[in-house]
Amino acid sequence: MENLSGTLDREALDRVAPALGDEARQARMHELRREILALAGEYAILQTAPPVFVAGQTPLNFAGRVYDDREMVNLVGASLDFWLTAGRCAHQLERRLARYVGVEHCLLVNSGSSANLLAFATLCSHRLGDRRIVPGDEVIALAASFPTTVAPIVQYGAVPVLVDIDPLTVNIDVTQLEGALSPRTRAVMIAHTLGNPFDVDAVKSFCRAHDLWLVEDNCDALGSIWRPGDGREARTGSFGHLSTSSFYPAHHMTTGEGGAVYTSDPLLASIAESIRDWGRDCYCASGKSNTCGERFCRQMGDLPYGYDHKYTYSHFGYNLKITDLQAAVGLAQVEKLPDFVAARRANHAFLSAALAPYHDRALVQQATPGSAPSWFGLLMTVQPGTGLDRNSVVAALEGAKIQTRMLFAGNLVRQPCFAELRSRAEGYRVVGDLPVTDRTMRDALWVGVYPGLSAPQLEHMARTLQNVLGGR
Repeated sequence: MENLSGTLDREALDRVAPALGDEARQARMHELRREILALAGEYAILQTAPPVFVAGQTPLNFAGRVYDDREMVNLVGASLDFWLTAGRCAHQLERRLARYVGVEHCLLVNSGSSANLLAFATLCSHRLGDRRIVPGDEVIALAASFPTTVAPIVQYGAVPVLVDIDPLTVNIDVTQLEGALSPRTRAVMIAHTLGNPFDVDAVKSFCRAHDLWLVEDNCDALGSIWRPGDGREARTGSFGHLSTSSFYPAHHMTTGEGGAVYTSDPLLASIAESIRDWGRDCYCASGKSNTCGERFCRQMGDLPYGYDHKYTYSHFGYNLKITDLQAAVGLAQVEKLPDFVAARRANHAFLSAALAPYHDRALVQQATPGSAPSWFGLLMTVQPGTGLDRNSVVAALEGAKIQTRMLFAGNLVRQPCFAELRSRAEGYRVVGDLPVTDRTMRDALWVGVYPGLSAPQLEHMARTLQNVLGGR
């Protein structure tokens, strides 16, 4: 840490501060705050000035933070408030995100993975009665998933039933849903792959027909749009009983670490809040007490009558809250979401058009009919019989300083973490042989389309891809 002792006369300040009086002290603090925030804004403008880009020499990331002086000023302002847990900024961000997604409730958490954990844990609550998920129940999921979409299913003792993906949309193959169903099926928990919405109408219809919960992992798709069969349109994240977001720096907006759970069901919101906040029964906001008016006059469980409601626990919970410093960054980011989404779509369209002549060599992921994706990346699958393979394409891109990524875990069943599950009688179940998932694991890669990419960077990506796919 930088030593500030040379710039601060602490003893003099300690003597002067009490003598100022409250009014003068507040005025001086207000003046200093203005100066500090102005300097922070100037610093951020200098810090975020784009460096000179040299094609093939300057690293070109697949994703990254996109911010300016507004995020920096918000962050420094929150640090001056020194409210270190979730507070004013967090509550504001929850309201704005709920409004953006189109739901009634948003609960901020410390990561997208925690959001998935909290969403699934909510469905295991005793408060849901016969509809709760219990160990041994089955949940339909994708083998081509990010691990923490499936991990909560395993961690809560349920059985993931893994299905294949469609080769064009790289989303769930909805024709396999009926084949995945059993008398023990209780839920579907799947993601919109790389921002491309799955067939929401088909999945929701299946869930309604069989009285199943739907958890919509929206971590890679914030801002994506689905147009239901009735002609309306709505953002993804508003269709599931519960949905989730991630605000990791690579995602559509960032708070650093961070995520959210969304729902329009007040009971699910109440359960999720309890589990997020240590499992407590109390729902007072941080820093408040006795919102219910019955803090010391309840009988709960086998506790003594009048036991403090702030210390009664109705769930085995966690502490998954975000901090106000992170939320302050998010408040600036959420205002930019429409521009971020537009940039992602434009960047994906530019690269997709550049690759159009080579689709027989590398098939680009296609938008699901009825959707307007907020793309997380541009995924391509190298086609057989072309003399190319995925590794050679990756080598050419990485050699040109262009970062690449695989489709997350590829096929989860082939990951080391699934080895233990294979030894269990009811560890997991697979529908079919997962041929498209395996092919995607072998032959697919993706590159970034995030808003921080400049025109010269996009052109360098397009030229490099055209050269390697064209055999030059």
